[in-house]
Amino acid sequence: MLFPYVYVKHSMEKMQGFIDFIFFAVWCKARTRGAYGLHLFATNAKLYAVMKAFHYSDTQGADFFNTHVESIYKIFRTLPASHIRKLRRWYSGNNDLEKVCANDSSVPLIRYEEIKTVNPELAKQFATFFKGLYEKLDLAAIRKQIGDIDAHYQAFVRANNTGKCPFCGLSDLLGEYHSKREAYDHYLPKALYPFNSINFHNLVPACHHCNSSYKGSTNPAYTPKDPCDQQARRKLFYPFAPQPWRVQVQVGLKSGAIEGLQPGDIALDFGPAELTEQIETWKDVYGIEERYRAKLCAADAKAWLVAMEDEWRWYDESGGAEGKLPEAYLRDLARHAAHSPYADTNFLKHAFLQACAAAEISQPAAGLPMRTAR
Repeated sequence: MLFPYVYVKHSMEKMQGFIDFIFFAVWCKARTRGAYGLHLFATNAKLYAVMKAFHYSDTQGADFFNTHVESIYKIFRTLPASHIRKLRRWYSGNNDLEKVCANDSSVPLIRYEEIKTVNPELAKQFATFFKGLYEKLDLAAIRKQIGDIDAHYQAFVRANNTGKCPFCGLSDLLGEYHSKREAYDHYLPKALYPFNSINFHNLVPACHHCNSSYKGSTNPAYTPKDPCDQQARRKLFYPFAPQPWRVQVQVGLKSGAIEGLQPGDIALDFGPAELTEQIETWKDVYGIEERYRAKLCAADAKAWLVAMEDEWRWYDESGGAEGKLPEAYLRDLARHAAHSPYADTNFLKHAFLQACAAAEISQPAAGLPMRTAR
């Protein structure tokens, strides 16, 4: 992730509060609260209003919510206290996204597979409920209490207004003046992890290429399986880190010819060093090296080089009255890249043109620049 998002407080967060209440105050106390009923929600007025509306509704969404909350409650009534204590710890761990991303050993990260060791039927009910929960945010009874996800997106893009996907820096994000919005990616996939499918610390807008084409259902918290079918936990960027960072990208060219440049001719280095593990995870999950090399082999990169050469030619033809020498062009571009790294893909453009200059791809011949690309 090239840079973190700013977290936006919003009424939509109430839904996670509702689920917290259901988990801790209803399910975890099922052993001592008697039969299931609306009275279990009475101390949370807004949630009670939702549950009451669902109780008297015959809609499919209301039935989904009511049926699963009640079914899970009945399973909790049969669990020993030791299992409930374990589930409480697991629930808290899966929702502590910042520590999970840091691979903090004190915080458990639990998949549905681990829930099966407590109770297979509970794992099945949790999976259906939490995987389907995000799609229920638009139910009228819920929307009345927590607001609309489109309103959250508008507030989000006003606070995060670079206009670029931070997971790649290549794609524009739909913003304040679009009638559509980007999809929210479940950073920890809801297909694998219970409890956090409507936690907005785990919901991150991402471009289609990052969300669907590359990440998909990849588990970012674990390495790919090795030949022995083993995986290991790893650090990953926390998308809403309070302390910002900026990933540095350097380009090296193994070929002196821009025409016919192949991905294998391009070396990429990333920093800073203290973020190496997070950077490696990011590169793996989002196919960053493949995508950056493809970008640098495509028409945009050739156009970047042509623009620098044109400035050089105009400088030469005008005796310095117009245009710029490559060193001046790169100096100005460095300032743009420092100030606005993601506009016009400046962070990659500057690194690429520096590599071109170092490889002497643009150089004078008989007093004129060598035209290596058009």
